Amino acid sequence: MTENKPVVTSLVVDDDAGVSEATSSTDKKPASRSSGKKSGSQSRRKSRELVLKAVYRGMLNESELSHILRDMRDDPDYNKADEAYFKHLLQAVTENLTEIDSKIVGFIDRSINELSPVEHAILRISGCELMFDLSIPYRVVINEGVELAKVFGGTDGHKYINGVLDKFAADVREVEVRAARS
Repeated sequence: MTENKPVVTSLVVDDDAGVSEATSSTDKKPASRSSGKKSGSQSRRKSRELVLKAVYRGMLNESELSHILRDMRDDPDYNKADEAYFKHLLQAVTENLTEIDSKIVGFIDRSINELSPVEHAILRISGCELMFDLSIPYRVVINEGVELAKVFGGTDGHKYINGVLDKFAADVREVEVRAARS
């Protein structure tokens, strides 16, 4: 069964942290995520951790994507991450910030500006995966968001993230969530 994905004009990040425009089409297969490094759930988790650091940094410093990418290469975890997935996810979050934030607003109990920057960044990353990467089961997305909150968030931040992402998933992946709960 072929999945219909919208046509997206996006920024493409090259290996020198350069940024250029490209268009992806619904009939193209996703780009290979192989970078010669160990792939798997641990390297994807490290990729999400790096994206969290990058999104957080971008929120606080309002840095450009190319500068953030260049600086993230100095992070000790960079070589443990799936580099292609890191770039893909960071790019997707960056391109879709407005859409993701407008969705988040419907599931939080305060103004989006009152969220801690860490919680906001986690919700952006997980929200992006829920909205735009249907290849990742919603339960995995929620679990990864909760794990990020346990490591980087406040004392009970993971509980808040879990509650928000549960509502988010029920909205954007209604059929998948309903099937899993049946």
